[in-house]
Amino acid sequence: MESNRDLDLDPNKDDLPLRANTNHMLVRHYVLDLTVHFQRKVIGGSIVLFLEPGVGSSKQGEVGSISNTPVQNISQVSSKHDVSSPITPEPNKVIPPEEPSRLSGGNDVGSVLWGDKSEEFTLVLDCCDLVVSKVEELDVTAIRDLKKLDVDQQYANTDPLSSSLVQRLVSMSSVCWRLQHELYVQCSLCPTVHNAQPLRFHTDRWSLQIRKEGVCSPHGFPRAVRIWYETKPTGGSVRWTKDQDGRCCVYTMGSPINNRALFPCQEPPVAMSTWQACVRAPFDYTVLMSGENQAFPKPAETGFLQWDYYVTMPMPASTFTIAVGQWLEAGIKDHNFEVEKTNKSSEEPSLSLDNDDQEYVCSHMDYPCRFMVNAARDQTVIPHRVFAPPCHLQKANDMVLPLLPLCLNAAHSVLGVHPFSRLDVLIVPSGFSSLGMASPHIVFLSQSVLTGERNLCAARLCHEIAHSWFGLAIGARDWTEEWISEGFATYLEDVFWSHVQKLGCKEAEEQRQLKALLCWRRLNDELQNSEEQLQVLRPNKENTGEVSESGASVVKHALNPEKPFMQVHYLKGYFLLKFLADQVGEEKFLHFFKVFVGKFHGQLILSQDFLQTLLDTFPGMSSRGIALETIFSDWLDTPEIPEWLRDACSEWLRTPAVQEVKGEVAKWIHFSGSGGKGSKRKRAGPKVNFKELSPEQLVLLLEFLLEEPKLSLSTLRLLQTTYNLQTQDAEVKHRWCELAVKHKHTAAYRDVELFLIRDQAMGVYLYGELMVQEDARQQALARHCLSLIKDDMDQSARSVVEEMIL
Repeated sequence: MESNRDLDLDPNKDDLPLRANTNHMLVRHYVLDLTVHFQRKVIGGSIVLFLEPGVGSSKQGEVGSISNTPVQNISQVSSKHDVSSPITPEPNKVIPPEEPSRLSGGNDVGSVLWGDKSEEFTLVLDCCDLVVSKVEELDVTAIRDLKKLDVDQQYANTDPLSSSLVQRLVSMSSVCWRLQHELYVQCSLCPTVHNAQPLRFHTDRWSLQIRKEGVCSPHGFPRAVRIWYETKPTGGSVRWTKDQDGRCCVYTMGSPINNRALFPCQEPPVAMSTWQACVRAPFDYTVLMSGENQAFPKPAETGFLQWDYYVTMPMPASTFTIAVGQWLEAGIKDHNFEVEKTNKSSEEPSLSLDNDDQEYVCSHMDYPCRFMVNAARDQTVIPHRVFAPPCHLQKANDMVLPLLPLCLNAAHSVLGVHPFSRLDVLIVPSGFSSLGMASPHIVFLSQSVLTGERNLCAARLCHEIAHSWFGLAIGARDWTEEWISEGFATYLEDVFWSHVQKLGCKEAEEQRQLKALLCWRRLNDELQNSEEQLQVLRPNKENTGEVSESGASVVKHALNPEKPFMQVHYLKGYFLLKFLADQVGEEKFLHFFKVFVGKFHGQLILSQDFLQTLLDTFPGMSSRGIALETIFSDWLDTPEIPEWLRDACSEWLRTPAVQEVKGEVAKWIHFSGSGGKGSKRKRAGPKVNFKELSPEQLVLLLEFLLEEPKLSLSTLRLLQTTYNLQTQDAEVKHRWCELAVKHKHTAAYRDVELFLIRDQAMGVYLYGELMVQEDARQQALARHCLSLIKDDMDQSARSVVEEMIL
């Protein structure tokens, strides 16, 4: 039964509800069995949930109340464990129900008959834009091997045998994870309970609610549930589109609603689970997924191949990622991928644990942790692959593939053990709304990082790799605290990139000061042009991390269409970390990062967990007036700019690299002023020797020139040829396009058009600049570009742009 408090949840229009009642019931493992249908643009099949009553499930005085395994508990890692791949089970023999379009209601209960005040226990899952056809209770007692498990008497005396067996299954030691996964799959294939009616269910906008007749508590609810469903072509979790070569593909694009339109799940971060997935796709498609194993496809039904992935590290369901397309692997001469015909698997060698090293102390729930594995500690570069559509394969091979091991090695040198055993990188379609996105075992990169010098590509790779530690291995317990993920990754990308370049201390510091100045300018501009409520890093303040009695909550402003394009959590979080590093020294600060990772990997944290640990480690900070409360008030709970940041900006302006840029700016301003109309000599202007600038310096130069009220057309033409702006990276081209728009440089409008089409991750607000000057030609250009790409655009980007120009 849902609490009244949950029924009163009334999120604002831009808040995202998290409806799952995780305090009552937790999903411990998912088994997905799905088929990708490109003609219909749906993904369909089944998902099996293995459940455990949550920490808040016991009613006062309830007979048989038990103490359940918490979401995060102390790990009891054995001295040895098997890290080889599980044996692939027999193909799914379960007969699916009729397609949803042909169902006559099934066990779906209408809202009038459902009744929110029912005394029966309701399992609430986050769900949106899914067509659910049937929900079934599985009879796991039919699995012989499962009966051989020792069943704890505290469960056996109080729960039905099937519940006790599932409880024992989800509680198996990580030493036996391979057997556990085999049993999960066997259970997912077993029949429904004999003579039992399908479970009743009801869907609303944000949830799937499931009940069993007569069951009034989580402890009486089935522990293994199979849900048959299909996605919708318009569902918000996956993007059906075409790659840069015009071939169909589908991928999870980091939607604000996360994965609830891909499969019914528990989305609150505390609902950390493992999963296995069997995905069938047409034979000429490659399925990439957030899985620990490198999957080898196996023949399925005619014209399809089957790809099997799994994870053993419990993660929030929002981190599940999939991409299906006709991708090609960089660095491979023969692109006919190997089809598994035997029992071949992608087994890793057995790795042993070493509990004697005190550098890492696992405090997370039990799983086969790489931090305790000898070989993993020494593995500076994990196995990696790069995939791209054919038209970008050469660029991926020339730029991304050589950089990737360098960035991985740099990350290891700073933070230590790679939390994940392998990494795939995919160049995603042009409609992707970000420069990159990290998920377990897979990173999406925008095609925008493939142009110009390697700086932008390397920085983005470093940023996404940093998320393996901050954002994935260590996640935010409250999603509103995005800075825990993005601020850390932004800070660490500079550190990693300096290691890749092998810069000396002075060079590295100068480079970071230039980067800091650019970030400050971007942050300052964003703060002046956005709502204050979107500028606060901890919008829930002292209520951060709190949920309702059932575990339900809302994520403030998560559905605001402008939020995905804001960088305040990246930039202000980055500056907070620079401030803290300035207090203790960077070397000590980075060592603290490594120690913190060793202690908190595999767990979810709030801001105070990191900050208080830092203050305890460096007690001298308190003598300078730095305390948890002052950090909250100065940095996290207010849209204001801290005084330290304003003072630091003045210092960054005086660095040699910036002074060099200012000297070049003065030359360009003088050139523009001395040009004008008249003779050819006057139009050419005086001869000036311009210095060669780094991409970051060039971005700053163009930003300074954007502040000038007027630049001559001859200046703009010379700028374009002097720095060969069409071949620079996307950050440089963005500023160049802004200059062209501001000064109505019609000869560069083709550059603007190409930028809006090819660099969709960065061009959203350029549409606004084209519209604001009320120039008919510029407005026509904006509308023309939107008409060309609107069907392939990210939905959030499209809605923002359409609001600007329509």
